[in-house]
Amino acid sequence: MNISTLTIGQIRKGLREKSFSASELVQEALRFAAAENSKTNAYLLLSEERAAAAAAETDRRLAAGDDPGPLAGVPLAVKDVIVTRNLRTTCGSKLLENFIPPYDATAVERLERAGAAIIGKANCDEFAMGSSNENSAYGPVRNPVDLDRVPGGSSGGSAAVVAQGTAVVSLGSDTGGSIRQPASFCGVVGVTPTYGRVSRYGLVAFASSLDHIGPFARNVEDAAVVLREMAGRDPHDATSAHAPVPDYQAACQQSVSGMTIGVPREYFDGLNSETGDQIQKGIQLLQAQGCNIVEVSLPHTPYAIACYYIICTAEASSNLARYDGVRYTTRAAGARSIGEMYNLTRGEGFGAECKRRIMLGTYVLSAGYYDAYYLKAQRVRALIARDFQRAFETVDALVTPVSPFPAFKLGEKLADPMEMYLSDIYTITGDLAGIPCMSVPCGTTPGGLPVGVQILTRHFDEPGMFRLASAFERAGGFQV
Repeated sequence: MNISTLTIGQIRKGLREKSFSASELVQEALRFAAAENSKTNAYLLLSEERAAAAAAETDRRLAAGDDPGPLAGVPLAVKDVIVTRNLRTTCGSKLLENFIPPYDATAVERLERAGAAIIGKANCDEFAMGSSNENSAYGPVRNPVDLDRVPGGSSGGSAAVVAQGTAVVSLGSDTGGSIRQPASFCGVVGVTPTYGRVSRYGLVAFASSLDHIGPFARNVEDAAVVLREMAGRDPHDATSAHAPVPDYQAACQQSVSGMTIGVPREYFDGLNSETGDQIQKGIQLLQAQGCNIVEVSLPHTPYAIACYYIICTAEASSNLARYDGVRYTTRAAGARSIGEMYNLTRGEGFGAECKRRIMLGTYVLSAGYYDAYYLKAQRVRALIARDFQRAFETVDALVTPVSPFPAFKLGEKLADPMEMYLSDIYTITGDLAGIPCMSVPCGTTPGGLPVGVQILTRHFDEPGMFRLASAFERAGGFQV
């Protein structure tokens, strides 16, 4: 049993044939995770008791002849901004270093019901704010492909645990590219579903109109299985959609011959050859599979960075106001008044990036500036969404780069926030529009660093997205 290469299908087969038990599988995953974590710092917590209990329940069901669920025995890691009952959830922040949630996020509850075993909580940028996973209060995550480089952010830990092989699948969150960019940097599959497809109940809010929960996996089919199990309407989340959940796994088997793929010209202007050459090879491979490749335009793309960093910081400023030392946060000592307690708690507890975004968001929401910044950004957001709607009138999917560059060195961009923000230039548009998008591996640079290609489809067309991604994988696209 090699935990680092197992897929969901292989686990189901192994359990059915009694090649190993769920308990043996989970114990091996925990042992391997503990050994590897000293290298990458990808886990903030290993949940031995909870994982062992889930595995024992799977073994009991198998012995009784019952269906143990489509994710039976599958080792799962959960990003530490997604709450887990009786398991510490820190959001990568000192403010929540002692927070033990009393309930599970809906996504977590559904995956455990399907048989998954949560082996740990994955490190992340503080409150999911960052593009490199260097903003965690508990230290940066290192990319398993090259330990001197970042894994991407903010879901860097979730991508790293799948890339290093300690978890078969993991959960991340995506607000402006925080699933797809780490997936690209670490060479794994990362899926951002349609906004509302997966309940946000239990996801600690960064920017509520942009936040998504999505899976990381080693292959497209595993990601499809995980998404199907956690998708669907949730009465706890008013923004979750009533739309039926299709069989994404079945979509992975369909041919892509005859599909029309759009290549947005704005996403390739100035793209360096290190990344761009691999993306072009991927596009040529899709053409060889019978796809029609056409150039399209998304004309409002140049305004996306400014639009995003107004909207997301404004919402972050509001959402993070609750962390004041009164209830579940760590409280600063020595305050002589409630105002001083707020100042000391937030001043000591929040890291530099969180403070930067809170101040920017408070500014754009302040009297006299709301219309000039926040309202205008919302109008630009509508124009960006309209660009996608018009493109999807003539194409079935869009294919773009995920990042302008591969994984960069630790510390390389920390001194320049604007340079760091540009890491998300190709991913934030999908979140602003609320459409499904994913990153799949697309070979490596000449230096051996992973490159990801991004696939985007119209609202709730995850089947089309998985159809194209799976065909790309079967054709050898992961190694082009």
